Amino acid sequence: MSVELYVEDDFYELSPTTSVKIGDTDPRIPAETWENWFNRWLEILHPQIPPAPSYEIGLRLTDDAQIQELNAQYRQQNKPTDVLAFAALEVDFPQSKEMLASIPLYLGDIIVSVDTAQRQAQQQEHSLPTELAWLASHGLLHLLGWDHPDEESLGRMLEQQVRLLNIIGISIDIE
Repeated sequence: MSVELYVEDDFYELSPTTSVKIGDTDPRIPAETWENWFNRWLEILHPQIPPAPSYEIGLRLTDDAQIQELNAQYRQQNKPTDVLAFAALEVDFPQSKEMLASIPLYLGDIIVSVDTAQRQAQQQEHSLPTELAWLASHGLLHLLGWDHPDEESLGRMLEQQVRLLNIIGISIDIE
């Protein structure tokens, strides 16, 4: 099982003058690292995913302005948010065994605002990469059908995110 992850880092192209550097470290996460993380996460979540030889996910890192446009367009909320997930599996789409064997199963797209992630990382007192991993794992769970309409389901989802981050060597405290 593998993941074809398409990382689109719009944030640094849209805002080349934005200084998101913390000290001398560049908080950007290389595409290979993202791909490794998503592969490890899907291995753990595998029982909850439709079986396929490989999966495809889009990940876009963007700014508050772009995510606000998408949030207004798709969720009728004209404000920036931290992460949006557009799940492809919500659509009942007939898929034959032959088709699934030959092409990756497209799970959907995750869009993360690096602007909002930076503010949340400072509030939570952890690094920007930690916050980006947290938001990407949240988006992935949404792609796989997880939701949080109430406190109980939100608690389960946050616990699962903590497990996913632990798998990639990031410990996070949600208290």
